[in-house]
Amino acid sequence: MAYRSRTRRSGTGAVPAGARFAAVVAASLLTTGCGALNGVVNDPVGERWESRTGLPSCGEVSLEQGEEMGKRAAREIACLRRALGNSEGAELEATYPTTEGDLIREYYRLTPSGRLEVYTDGTDDRHSDGTWSFTECHTPEWLPEISCDR
Repeated sequence: MAYRSRTRRSGTGAVPAGARFAAVVAASLLTTGCGALNGVVNDPVGERWESRTGLPSCGEVSLEQGEEMGKRAAREIACLRRALGNSEGAELEATYPTTEGDLIREYYRLTPSGRLEVYTDGTDDRHSDGTWSFTECHTPEWLPEISCDR
């Protein structure tokens, strides 16, 4: 049985298949930028969150399936209320599963001016578009669920 080389010959040079694969991976990382390494790939909302100036943390909350924020995060919401009352900034991170069990991360960012920004990281939700989303309001109302006046 004759030995067959795995090296393809094209033109004057030969490039092993493994080297071609490595070159493709390297080229794709270069074209997507460093954001690919931290999970934010050409997503302006995710990039905005990652590049923000951090505010004091009110903690992190991990909710179970169907668990309500107001019941599980009373201390953390009280921290945000204090920040709002004192015209200070604060952030809260909440993680919860979708119906299918994929994790969603929401970041509540209260600015010193009283604006509530909500960044939602849906990149691990296989049943969504896999992007970040953003919403904000200028008169947050801290009820059992975090919401904004209409």
